[in-house]
Order: sequence, then C-alpha cells, then structure tokens
Amino acid sequence: MEKCTLLVHFNKGTPALTNEIKEALEGNDVPAKVDAMKKVVMLLLNGETISQLFITVVSYVLPSKGHTIQKLLLLYLGLIEKTDARGRVMPEMILICQNLRNNLQHPNEYIRVVTLRFLCRWNKTEIIESLIPSVLSNLEHRHPFVRRNARP
Repeated sequence: MEKCTLLVHFNKGTPALTNEIKEALEGNDVPAKVDAMKKVVMLLLNGETISQLFITVVSYVLPSKGHTIQKLLLLYLGLIEKTDARGRVMPEMILICQNLRNNLQHPNEYIRVVTLRFLCRWNKTEIIESLIPSVLSNLEHRHPFVRRNARP
C-alpha cells in the first residue's frame, strides 16, 4: 500500500495564537469554537505540538452538540499523539472514551456513523475494547447506513 502525504500551509503557532485559540474554545460562541478547532487541526497538520490545549478541548469542546464541532473533534483526536514514549496509551485518552460511547448511542445517525468511521481508523485496542458493546449495538440499528458503517 502506498502512503500519501498532504501538505497544508498554515502559519506556525505562537503563544499569542495558542492563547487566542484557548479563549475561543472556552467561550460560548459556537462559530468561534469551530474556527478555533479548525486552527488547532491546521496546526497539528503542520507538525505543531499543542498538547497544552488537550484539557481545554476535553473540557469545553467535548460536551458540544454541534455536528461540525463533533467532526472537528474527531479530526483532532485522530491527529494528536495517543501514546507515550514507551508506546502505551496515555491516561488522558481514557477521558474521551465516555464521549465516544455517547456518540455511538446518539439519536442522530450522522454522529453515530462519523464516530464509527473514526474508530475504524484507530488501532488502540486499550480504548476500542471498552467500546465494543456500543459498536455491536449499532449492527442492529434500524438504519442500514449505520449498520453498514458498524461492520469492520
């Protein structure tokens, strides 16, 4: 299988930009949160390590209900470093398991499917093992769109 690299130009993060993003994520303005999450994803795509924003994202973005924010959150979770230097899953990643489980049981099929697709690209068994019952329940969902994406 050939690998593909996507290069996206975005100005490097500065402490001022990081503080601006943090303030936008902590606020109640949904469009500002969406823009801040887009900036975070762009910084991660450009190789920036902004691990200081993880707790802010978990605290203020994880509970958000919007589809765009949820999709950007899943992009963010796919880009961040999930393991430590020894290759073990970082304890902070356990914080997102409940949110992923809630998304897998969400009444909106779109949220379920986006989360199922996200989990298909994740190879961290320590986290996925706890979500197996929720994934299996989607195999019996009434919509074929959800059932199709719940299969491996």
